[in-house]
Amino acid sequence: MAKKVITFGEIMLRLSTPGYSRFVQAQSFDVTFGGGEANVAVSLANYGLESYFMTKLPKHEIGQAAVNQLRRYGVSDKYIIRGGDRIGIYFLETGASQRASKVIYDRANSAVSTISKVEVNWENIFKGMDWFHWTGITPALGKSAQEVLIEANKAAKKAGVKISCDLNFRKKMWTESEAQSVMNPLMEYVDVCIANEEDTEKSLGLKPAHSNVSKAALNEEAYFLLAEALKSKYAFETVAITLRESYSASRNGWSALLHDTKNCLEPFRSKKYDIQIVDRVGGGDAFTGGLIYGLLTKSDTRESLEFAVAASALKQTIPGDFNLISLDEVEKLAQGDGSGRVDR
Repeated sequence: MAKKVITFGEIMLRLSTPGYSRFVQAQSFDVTFGGGEANVAVSLANYGLESYFMTKLPKHEIGQAAVNQLRRYGVSDKYIIRGGDRIGIYFLETGASQRASKVIYDRANSAVSTISKVEVNWENIFKGMDWFHWTGITPALGKSAQEVLIEANKAAKKAGVKISCDLNFRKKMWTESEAQSVMNPLMEYVDVCIANEEDTEKSLGLKPAHSNVSKAALNEEAYFLLAEALKSKYAFETVAITLRESYSASRNGWSALLHDTKNCLEPFRSKKYDIQIVDRVGGGDAFTGGLIYGLLTKSDTRESLEFAVAASALKQTIPGDFNLISLDEVEKLAQGDGSGRVDR
């Protein structure tokens, strides 16, 4: 029987400038949907797990379009609440070479930011569920979302459901002090903590030494020590940190490290990929989806890490938020075939 996983957060309407054009040039936008927890749910459905997404969306046609998009990729809308006035929007300008990508949010007062505790019965939702995932984006939506998230974590812990959190700090949504005051107490519920090079500093106040992501200068040992510090301070079962070396907007080094209590008693770094980027948005979510899948289905957590990094590397070669890479394609790359030869 397939494992059952649920994620909770916001799915947004994504409006992207065509190709590599700038916002000021755009005469039209490419339309799709995306959002951290929704992206993870799609990945997990794509790998064959029973995947659910919990959010609140308006009853109008744009809200329904978001639901339809999730259904298209096998995610259940069973727990989606309908109500509120609007769906969040984000605008994306894709960068290239030395020009960075840009994101502009239009998500104030979105439906999910108005969600209330009385609308959600987490006890019923978590019956028979194996895994619950959320990110630091959800509590940044405001007090109402924070209250619902706290109840979700309490109920998941009581039900014996594994809980993962991707710290995912967003400076355009809240300050570092606001994030740390909310995120630190929530860590007591988390079993698997996922972060990138900067999230631990912004969300939890822990910083790796002697690393500069803008200069592609990552100190591996510093991140090993950071993973150990996180695991010790918060008693996480597993800590995973993605390591992005940004040579330019078009080319990145991509790897990750993992520290857990099962197979990796000391931090372990994956193989590194040199990625020619098509769309990096959703890359971290693809990693998370791959890691959750690996931890649920593989006996060796080192294999889980390699699967997650391979999944994320492949996702960044396709446009859109969602990871539409197949299980076989991920396994092929994770096992060493990155030749890119035509499959025919």
